Amino acid sequence: MGLFSFLIRELAIDLGTANTIIMENDKIVVDEPSIIARDLKSGKMVAIGRKAQQMHGRTHDNIITIRPLKDGVIADFEATEEMIRGMINMSRKKGQIFSPSLRVVVGIPSGSTEVERRAVRNSAEHCGAKEVYLIYEPMAAAVGIGLDVEAPEGNMVIDIGGGTSEIAVISLGGIVAHKSIRVAGDEFTSDIREHMRKVHNIRIFERTAEEIKKNVGSALASLDNPPPDYVVRGPHQMTALPVEIPVTYQEVAQSLDKSIVKIESAVMEVLENTPPELYADIYKNGINLTGGGALLRGLDKRLSEKTKLPVRVAEDPLHAVAHGTFISLKNVDKFPFLMRS
Repeated sequence: MGLFSFLIRELAIDLGTANTIIMENDKIVVDEPSIIARDLKSGKMVAIGRKAQQMHGRTHDNIITIRPLKDGVIADFEATEEMIRGMINMSRKKGQIFSPSLRVVVGIPSGSTEVERRAVRNSAEHCGAKEVYLIYEPMAAAVGIGLDVEAPEGNMVIDIGGGTSEIAVISLGGIVAHKSIRVAGDEFTSDIREHMRKVHNIRIFERTAEEIKKNVGSALASLDNPPPDYVVRGPHQMTALPVEIPVTYQEVAQSLDKSIVKIESAVMEVLENTPPELYADIYKNGINLTGGGALLRGLDKRLSEKTKLPVRVAEDPLHAVAHGTFISLKNVDKFPFLMRS
């Protein structure tokens, strides 16, 4: 680009079910929840990201909150375009009048269909992107945590996001074996809500379930450094009277067990489909855990016990995909695994 670099803005977008992250010039310029609020009368977007999340569950009849992505893919095309456009505008420098053309790389689930990939491309193009590249999330996560993805060596990544869990074995710049399942952070939240309803007869909303997950979420019923109980307040289902329930990490671990078993099964399936030479590399190098789900207490230990392989949580698991997407953006001519529209 050189002399005319100011004519092009390069953005790396991690378009997540729970959060959308945009990077520019090696900096995170947007890190917001993937949600918008819309006025039903005018049809206009009234809030985006964190502001819209604060409205979630608190709106009146004239305002609706929308999460445009579900299970890692676009569920509402119009809302997705509004959200991406709004977040790109948020990332612009104040006072910037000139709008340069956009070159973007977007992370997508490895199990995306051609229709789903086209939907992401179209959304980015409608927001003004002249060049759109796509990268599979486990590949982006591997690049983001510093793995040499082009080496003739097997590396395994488990990326647990909001909508999907991506498990992949990577070698020579390609994905050798992979599995993408729609069991991840959102499913954990749903499990906790269901547990509170069934066991404690208390109705809670998504945000409260998220707080429970952050404060006492666990994959194991026995932890070396257990968190203190988390007190939940809400209406009793039968009487509608306010109740106060202390929630333990053990009962959260029990409520998440079925979902974690599904992730374990997917991991074992990928390992079964891994060529022996690459399996030997994984035995030596271990498994890398990224995504928001990697922060669930005891998950690395549980997966290690299941696979009998070392499992380590990445240094910055929440931003691994975003960092990898940005590095790929800077190497569009070198990385053969980038998909161009």
